[in-house]
Amino acid sequence: ICLQTFKCESETVFNFIRKDSVCIFNLSPKTMKYKDEKYEKAEKGSLKVLPKTVLLILLCGLSFYLGGLYYGKNIVQVSNVAKTGSSLDVDNSPQVKSVSFSECSSDYQDYTPCTDPRKWKKYGTHRLTFMERHCPPVFDRKQCLVPPPNGYKPPIRWPKSKNECWYRNVPYDWINKQKSNQHWLKKEGEKFIFPGGGTMFPNGVSAYVDLMQDLIPEMKDGTIRTAIDTGCGVASWGGDLLDRGILTVSLAPRDNHEAQVQFALERGIPAILGIISTQRLPFPSNSFDMAHCSRCLIPWTEFGGVYLLEIHRILRPGGFWVLSGPPVNYENRWKGWDTTVEEQRSNYEKLQDLLSSMCFKLYAKKDDIAVWQKSPDNMCYNKLSNDPDAYPPKCDDSLEPDSAWYTPLRPCVVVPSPKLKKTDLESTPKWPERLHSTPERISDVPGGNGGLFKRDNSKWKTRAKHYKKLLPAVGSDKIRNVMDMNTAYGGLAAALVDDPLWVMNVVSSYAANTLPVVFDRGLIGTYHDWCEAFSTYPRTYDLLHVDGLFTSENQRCEMKYVMLEMDRILRPNGYAIIRESSYFADTIASVAKELRWSCRKEKTESESESEKLLICQKKLWLLENKVTTTTIGSLSFFKSKKKLSKTLSDYMMYLLIVQPSLMSTVAGIACEAIIASYKSVEEMNENAIEYSSKSVLFQACRSD
Repeated sequence: ICLQTFKCESETVFNFIRKDSVCIFNLSPKTMKYKDEKYEKAEKGSLKVLPKTVLLILLCGLSFYLGGLYYGKNIVQVSNVAKTGSSLDVDNSPQVKSVSFSECSSDYQDYTPCTDPRKWKKYGTHRLTFMERHCPPVFDRKQCLVPPPNGYKPPIRWPKSKNECWYRNVPYDWINKQKSNQHWLKKEGEKFIFPGGGTMFPNGVSAYVDLMQDLIPEMKDGTIRTAIDTGCGVASWGGDLLDRGILTVSLAPRDNHEAQVQFALERGIPAILGIISTQRLPFPSNSFDMAHCSRCLIPWTEFGGVYLLEIHRILRPGGFWVLSGPPVNYENRWKGWDTTVEEQRSNYEKLQDLLSSMCFKLYAKKDDIAVWQKSPDNMCYNKLSNDPDAYPPKCDDSLEPDSAWYTPLRPCVVVPSPKLKKTDLESTPKWPERLHSTPERISDVPGGNGGLFKRDNSKWKTRAKHYKKLLPAVGSDKIRNVMDMNTAYGGLAAALVDDPLWVMNVVSSYAANTLPVVFDRGLIGTYHDWCEAFSTYPRTYDLLHVDGLFTSENQRCEMKYVMLEMDRILRPNGYAIIRESSYFADTIASVAKELRWSCRKEKTESESESEKLLICQKKLWLLENKVTTTTIGSLSFFKSKKKLSKTLSDYMMYLLIVQPSLMSTVAGIACEAIIASYKSVEEMNENAIEYSSKSVLFQACRSD
């Protein structure tokens, strides 16, 4: 209905344009002629039925009012919400668009927009592509606030959180039942306890890592600083390495039952949603010092070895790949793998041949653990280039090694650039010296040099000190998981390195490629486009830091969606430090108010008038099933009445325009039109709360 153009004798054209499931009417005078006699007859007949039309409109208005009262019991009430904006005067400047957000239903408490199991059936199962990122189009985005689970509590603080978390914060019974015998975790009262077990380390993760350190001495002296764990379980391996000075990104796909990444982040261990399938992982080449797979069930030798080729790409020259589980130690383990010894021997030989063709060498092997090392120089790759029959072949120069945002996997070897002489693991300074040493790859950044790097270091030391004055929680056990949403060189993470927290450094996929510099410093991060949702579960970060993100991305990304995503991933009672231009500060504060955040405006450390700081806190709110009489004067009541009034006016306009055909076919066609109109709105917006107040007339039509 909203896409049609109706022509009237009054020489007016009504253009219906659908926007956010609401019909907008644009009236423009225009001389017209009827195209056929149908409209002419309808116009002449309309004068006869005008009294009936007015009566019908009045009845419809009454029915909508009664429907609003009757269905008002479904309105969601927000509790424990501080009065936002009280500490910040917001100017309603012309650039501020009025926004409001309802509450999502409880079904969305673990909503991950770009890896949503509800949408999996739309995508193929080949190579598990349905588990990759598939973000909803703009018209299908949820515009509601993701609620916490029933019984949610503030997370247990670090370091105690490494060993336990609240059950109600991550209420997944399936993983408890299926993995308790492997000592992943166990439920005790109101808590999940993490004993530190795993499929390949039944004696505990500490004993497992001790054996690994015996095989790889570089884990002990600061040579190895960054690692990635593919198929991480509940991130016990990454958690143990934190105590040994190694920072690990735990990687696992979104699933319906295990919620591996959510458990990791609830424990305070770095993690991100992801899967090696058909696209590159969102990391630059030559990033990690070590990669690990403990029975992660990735078919390494299938599909031309593309999964192992991706591990090769992101590993630093001289870096290590550790594998435990099939087919390692097949001589003693094959009976428990439901296979034959001949099959496992064949699998191991295929794996060894594939690794050799990629310039890996077997470094060490003992019991269930095997370690391979990536070639630290280009001698092996030069031989590969001279062999026309080599497989996998060398990637051609047209394939950018660091391109990793929706970049397809290719069955070819990414050869490290020969111009880089100090990027290999042996030449990289040991931790913690490497944190402040100028990385070689800063010269690849436009305008990047050693002087700029040192100035950036100094700048962020000053800023971090100022942040701690404004927000004393920074540096305390109240803040563990931190995200720098648009970093350059990881300056904030470096300035906070001595505090009991870790930082996920995010570099925009549209910005200068500075993420290699972040990894060269011994920090971790990822590429991301903030026009889309981040690859994490709700309520997983204690602090979000923004530095000019809205200024730089306002032409591409709509602010309300970015802030709605910030609200999704921020924990209740978590904080946001937003550094923006004065022009955008008030706009951001207005949106934050609708998110039910409390914000205050502060001066920057330089007291610049062109730049301001917003210190915001997200409050804990809970879903309730009904509204009491005391809610009549509340914000929820007035918002629901505003929506009801808008819907009523749109519906009355619709009746006025189409009334000739509507009255000519009496109530039958009226019902059909109303049902069709409502269904089209439902398809555009799945949020049942937004349209919970339906008219009595609609209910009668649906019953008939």
